[in-house]
Amino acid sequence: MTDEQQKYPIGKFKAPVSYTQEDIRTWITIIKEFPGRLRHAIIALNEKQLDTPYRLGGWTLRQVVHHVADSHMNSLMRFKWALTEENTSIKPYKEADWALLPDYRMPVEPSLKIIEGVHQHWAALLESFTEDEWNRTFVNPESGNTLQLKKALALYAWHSKHHLAHVTETIKTF
Repeated sequence: MTDEQQKYPIGKFKAPVSYTQEDIRTWITIIKEFPGRLRHAIIALNEKQLDTPYRLGGWTLRQVVHHVADSHMNSLMRFKWALTEENTSIKPYKEADWALLPDYRMPVEPSLKIIEGVHQHWAALLESFTEDEWNRTFVNPESGNTLQLKKALALYAWHSKHHLAHVTETIKTF
């Protein structure tokens, strides 16, 4: 694999042109099933394997799991803010810096549990949305981009598959 393929094993995120109910159901299913898929992929790895980067200069599989926990916690909060505030401004964070913090060296089990709990909450919330709620938005103050929740769902379904592929593709090299 090229470095670009290792970095984006399922390709870069491409925003959908339209959002069908079927697409939304598919993305919710990805959100619901992701914790089990990630646990299944990672659970048998030893410490050395967990500390293997998915590409040269990339995060270790351990860091990927901890990143997903942090990222998806943040996303759940962004969805809740968007549902309860008008075009709310989110709090961006420096993912690469977070990956260097000491908690990213701990075992993956606590983060797997966080991912499971966050995704249960997230899926229950997503399954309750009305059409109007899918159109609610939040703003990223760093980029100035406004994101509708239906696009954010598509993005985080991709994000789940993207990082799962980092894990599964790296395991193929062991």
